[in-house]
Amino acid sequence: MDSGFLFEAGALLPSIGVGLIFWFALRALLRADRSERRAEREAEREYRESHDGDEQNHVA
Repeated sequence: MDSGFLFEAGALLPSIGVGLIFWFALRALLRADRSERRAEREAEREYRESHDGDEQNHVA
């Protein structure tokens, strides 16, 4: 009876391992995307602040 449980538990380990790898990969992708979007917003904000005075001087 004990050996049956070990075989059943052992059969689930590869699926659990692949699931964990998939979860870590998706987590890394989503965090990288979030960081990229944050950096993009920051760069755009800095660009707009630095060019805000230029637009006011070019108005006809």
